Amino acid sequence: MKAVVVYEKGKYEIRDVPMPKLNDGDVLIRINYAALCYRDLLQLAGYYPRMKYPVILGHEAVGVVVESRDPRFKSGNRVVPLLHEPDGVCEFCLRGLDSYCINALSYGENIDGFFAEYARVSGNALVKVPDEVPDELAVLVPCVIAMVYKGLRRVGLTQGETVVVTGASGGVGIHAVQLAKALGTRVIGVTRSPEKAGFIKQFADDVITEGKFSRVVKDLTGGIGADIVIEAVGTPTIEESIRSLRTGGRLVIIGNVNPDEVYPLRLGHLILKDISLVGNVRSNKPDVAETLKLLNKSSIKPIIAATYPLDKFNEALEHMKGSTRIGKVLIKP
Repeated sequence: MKAVVVYEKGKYEIRDVPMPKLNDGDVLIRINYAALCYRDLLQLAGYYPRMKYPVILGHEAVGVVVESRDPRFKSGNRVVPLLHEPDGVCEFCLRGLDSYCINALSYGENIDGFFAEYARVSGNALVKVPDEVPDELAVLVPCVIAMVYKGLRRVGLTQGETVVVTGASGGVGIHAVQLAKALGTRVIGVTRSPEKAGFIKQFADDVITEGKFSRVVKDLTGGIGADIVIEAVGTPTIEESIRSLRTGGRLVIIGNVNPDEVYPLRLGHLILKDISLVGNVRSNKPDVAETLKLLNKSSIKPIIAATYPLDKFNEALEHMKGSTRIGKVLIKP
């Protein structure tokens, strides 16, 4: 089968590799779609020290079971994998917090991922997809929509609150806007691109393009500020995100586009405004299952910038790096 194999730091190629072998508890899936993520760029740049070489890249996928050695799954089941492979037996897995599994391995990092025609996945890492959820939406759930859902759940989101989303045109941001709206909030999208603002306005109540967006957030909220900010960018916007929060507000930190940059946090501002900062990493299996049920009832749409065949992965990667993209880039093997 064909796969995108990273064979050393920053170097990859599309090559023929053997079909995956299954052990007890494993499932073989045929990949319908895989999705590119900013994490893939960071991995290729060498920011993930646990990378195993060679390894098949990719951690977002939706596929169909073609062979199963796990009784929970059978041929024909449509499934999405988690970003990680939990052991299913540690204390965190037993508490439904498998994203913290002490023995977890990460797809596309230290075990083979999903930029391939087929993939071996542990049954512990699979969730069945309801018939009503299309592949193009399902592929975005574990790494994007369910991950954001987990973050909003952790900070106690309630209906009627105001949520600001930075990087609102990106693959995470545009779906975070839709999810927050589906959960009954007022949503303010932030983008540096006036050209993209009109598109975002289809889903958000308000869109801000100013660099100093905290002042506009305050104006839009009667001088109070936002209840929650989903920080999908990182250091370029985090100062304004913190300033946008009301007293007692919550910041969910998801993006980190410049890993080499350090943000000088003003503790007095944090303390005096009683602000909560929550780092948020990958979703748990229950988050994925709950999000898939939510998608059955909501109008969240997959925003796809482009779809490329596996042998055009180089072009897909360049598209991912571009500044004109809105939404996610998909790979269809």
